[in-house]
Amino acid sequence: MSVAEPAPPPPSPSLGKLFWVFLVMGATSLGGGVVAYLRTGLVVRQRWLDDLTFVELLSISQTLPGLNATNMSILVGDRLRGGMGALVATLGMCLPGASLMIAAGYLYGAGGDGPWSKAFLHGIAAGAVGLILVVLVQLGAKTLKTFADYVFVAATAVAVAFFKVPVPYALLAAGCIAIWWHRPRDRDKGNP
Repeated sequence: MSVAEPAPPPPSPSLGKLFWVFLVMGATSLGGGVVAYLRTGLVVRQRWLDDLTFVELLSISQTLPGLNATNMSILVGDRLRGGMGALVATLGMCLPGASLMIAAGYLYGAGGDGPWSKAFLHGIAAGAVGLILVVLVQLGAKTLKTFADYVFVAATAVAVAFFKVPVPYALLAAGCIAIWWHRPRDRDKGNP
């Protein structure tokens, strides 16, 4: 009986294809959801990586300073095409965001005090707060299970917003209290 050999890996993409795929991902991905978007593009659509390799590269990218998407583009580009692959993948990933930020900075410098600029910035700020609120509600619904959990959230927010406690200190204090509160307890007082 013969053992089936694994399928050969797909051929390495051209530098142009590598640049194009990362350019499209950089132009169409937003915020924290970029990791799922990268997986879909690199593992599912292009089949350049398998899930295990993707998770390994993601683990490395998360331990390094910088943005996960940029770190992933460097690691994937290097894996597929070496140093030049890392360069073109990084350029592809960063070019859309950098171009938008340069254009936004220029437009703000040209008319940042104008009423249209202020209205646009207020609209963007409202949208950003809305996105943060949606993520907060989604995460809260999954992680906050007891009334005490909501008390910890509220106390942390009040400490930071009204008492000007630095965020790391507020998180450290809330974390310590929450760990103590949720510690395993002996339910039956008769058992040691």
